[in-house]
Amino acid sequence: MNTKRDDHSGRGQGDGSERVFLVGVEFLSRGLSNRDNRKKSSSEAEPSGAGETSSTDRRKPAGKVPPVARAARSVADTRLHATEVEHRAFSAEESLAELRELSTSAGAVIAGEMQQRRQRPDSATLIGKGKVEELVGAVASVDPDLVIFDYELTPSQQRNLERELKVRVIDRTQLILDIFARHARTREGQMQVELAQLEYMLPRLAGRGVEMSQLGGGIGTRGPGETQLETDRRKIYRRIRHVKEQLENVRRIRGQQRQRRESVPVAVVALVGYTNAGKSTLFNALTNAGVLESSRMFATLDPTLRHVKLPSKREILVSDTVGFIRHLPHTLVSAFRATLEEVQRATLLLHVADATSPTADEQQAQVEEVLRELEVQDKPRLYVMNKMDLLPDLQRESLVDSANVVHVSAAKGTGIDRLLQRIDELIEQDPLRTVRLQVPQSEGKALATLDAKAVVLSRSYHDGYVDLEVQAPASVLRKMKSFLAE
Repeated sequence: MNTKRDDHSGRGQGDGSERVFLVGVEFLSRGLSNRDNRKKSSSEAEPSGAGETSSTDRRKPAGKVPPVARAARSVADTRLHATEVEHRAFSAEESLAELRELSTSAGAVIAGEMQQRRQRPDSATLIGKGKVEELVGAVASVDPDLVIFDYELTPSQQRNLERELKVRVIDRTQLILDIFARHARTREGQMQVELAQLEYMLPRLAGRGVEMSQLGGGIGTRGPGETQLETDRRKIYRRIRHVKEQLENVRRIRGQQRQRRESVPVAVVALVGYTNAGKSTLFNALTNAGVLESSRMFATLDPTLRHVKLPSKREILVSDTVGFIRHLPHTLVSAFRATLEEVQRATLLLHVADATSPTADEQQAQVEEVLRELEVQDKPRLYVMNKMDLLPDLQRESLVDSANVVHVSAAKGTGIDRLLQRIDELIEQDPLRTVRLQVPQSEGKALATLDAKAVVLSRSYHDGYVDLEVQAPASVLRKMKSFLAE
């Protein structure tokens, strides 16, 4: 167990920021993965939950396990789909560093930290009675506003810890939901975050019993009545239904917009990747869209679509999506279904990774896990290793692009032309053909269309005609059938 105190942080540095104490936890038991432990301990809040699940049991039929629990998997024993290379899981130190970055993105000031390794989770407090006593002293010494655990707490664990620590306690999932709520700008994004928060809150409505009953009035209505807990649950269920109906309307409208787009042969390329990998910076480098670029996690949530012209002069749509993260709350994956449909409908995925990150392989494995949950693991993809300008000179000079990997610096614009060329080669929609055309010089509109939408390989003039050899998309050549040379 390690503790750390930041004596220079001050109370929010005078800006109203919350001072937080971070608790990192690593469980050494190999019998259960982190996700499996959470499913076991959360059974008290979700009676229909899976309980304890071993790695061999995952291959058995799921029975009555909720879809959210079935979707949860341990990334520590998965294989990266595209390369079939097994990566280690995040270490405790790397996980705590990520929690630190998440807390900063939420506007918090780190007042202190603690790391603890133990064999398995304690069902009552997660970290055990003795460690709770140590944590009480550490928390009291820095007087934070909030304690954040780098692990998903069950409702009872959260209540027990708050009772012992005398301070508000949240877990990693709650922190990520808070960051999403802060950064959601559009009405659609705000509704999606609200749905995820409500679904997370529902099993945590506890600690209120018959003492908070609402007594009825009048003959035949006296008795314990409906408890406040039941009332709150009913209100949340009603709100969840309302938000889902609104999001279903969003899906319908997006579907109509997508149908109009798909009536024209325009490929969609979706950017996916770990949060803070530089997706928005790359999106701006490709499209000049001017979306927000920030080093903070989940700075951009709302999807953006822009046209991009490829070297072949074909046009594609590029979509910027929400970033992924280790143990991305599945309520968010479900709530952001309308947004993530752009990933499911995409022709090609650009998997953007931070080439400078010491955990780049683990981050890529996490993204692949989410893509499997979205059932898009078999889509064609191109790996884009970003931030190469931040690498040492020798390492940068040794980088070599391959068939499915391109190295770029989105901030400096380095490698963007190579990336566009590789995208052009991978897009099969609206295929390119090389043909000879003979166009009358009087057909100015046809000649302008060819200059704008085709690559002219050769051009010559004679007898009032323009002889052209062009490489053009099939959709353009269909309009030029009458000018095909014999």
